[in-house]
Amino acid sequence: MATGNVGEVIRLCGKLGVIAFGGPAAHIAMLEDEAVTRRKWLSRDHFLDLVGATNLIPGPNSTEMMIHIGYQRAGWPGLLAAGISFVLPAVVLSTLLAWVYMKYGMLPAVQPLLMGIKPAVLAVILGALWRLGRTASKPQAAMQTRIVLGIIGIAVAAAVYLGAPVVWSLVAGGVLGMAALRGTRGLRATAALLALPDSRFNLPWAEISPSSALKWTALVAASTVSGLTLGALGLFFLKVGSVLYGSGYVLVAFLEDELVHTNGWLTQQQLLDAIAIGQFTPGPVLSTAAFIGYVLAGVPGAAVSAAAIFAPSFVFVAILNPIVPRLRRSAWMAAFLDAVNVSAVGLMAAVLVRLTADVVTGWPAAVIALLAAAAVLRWRVSSAWVVIGGALLGWPLSLLG
Repeated sequence: MATGNVGEVIRLCGKLGVIAFGGPAAHIAMLEDEAVTRRKWLSRDHFLDLVGATNLIPGPNSTEMMIHIGYQRAGWPGLLAAGISFVLPAVVLSTLLAWVYMKYGMLPAVQPLLMGIKPAVLAVILGALWRLGRTASKPQAAMQTRIVLGIIGIAVAAAVYLGAPVVWSLVAGGVLGMAALRGTRGLRATAALLALPDSRFNLPWAEISPSSALKWTALVAASTVSGLTLGALGLFFLKVGSVLYGSGYVLVAFLEDELVHTNGWLTQQQLLDAIAIGQFTPGPVLSTAAFIGYVLAGVPGAAVSAAAIFAPSFVFVAILNPIVPRLRRSAWMAAFLDAVNVSAVGLMAAVLVRLTADVVTGWPAAVIALLAAAAVLRWRVSSAWVVIGGALLGWPLSLLG
């Protein structure tokens, strides 16, 4: 039941859209700090349920989590407002940078700022990992349950770090955890519960069956783009938003295969420049679509590309969000969610280790990371101020390093 208003959703998600650097794990960490710890809009347990479930569907996870929170707080208007206000700053900035790129043939130099922002983001992720990890490990549960969840979280973290597919690692962690926590009984009871009609979920999209949704996704995924028109551009990015799983590296593979090799719309250098834009702009990396759209078709191309790549996320969240509480009411599916949640924490841990190895390559980054970690863990400074402080320290320390 929505308990807030659209204005507060826009203020939160818009702020995060401006300062949320560092990729999905960092964005979700900032959202947890703001929505759970500071504003107490929802419990950490429910937040974890949403994180775990969101990792199992296509699309940009952090954008989808913003949409979840908006829907929880302000209903359908909040759902739309949260996604748009989080995505819009990155889309506008990417479009402006594309204009600069097309006019001057180069990208602005922002590397010194990023040298401070990136290690600060590590501390934000660490803080969320600490809080979510304590919740996911179920400290109030029996010792056997805590041991099972601990083993699953460590196993998933190791598997993802070593290169296992993220989605399959989460599914495997959920299934194995469910089997270990609940045994092999209760499948029929769970299926019956999920099939029960529930008037609280008779929403406007209820007539969309899973089979029809899958057929729609398959149809979009099977489509091919031939000529460079706004319709073809929108259809391509709609396909990407509908079927994309995994990190930004998967997005690069999609874009290179079709935009460079198959259609010849972009050169390899233009694609690399577009990916660079996604790395040093705040918000979701999929805002790269706006940059590419502008390069190919001006402002209309940027608008169509951005709208198309993010549109499926709104649909997926609208379908998923009311289902999660139903799953939690089933003992079997609750065990599955518990295992997926601790698997998602393991995924964040693997991402944090990888990012730390990539980011902390010298003493300036190490100093900023340690100061930011102290601010987050000891003094509980807001993630927004931690990121801003990192950016301010990054410039002078980059000159010394």
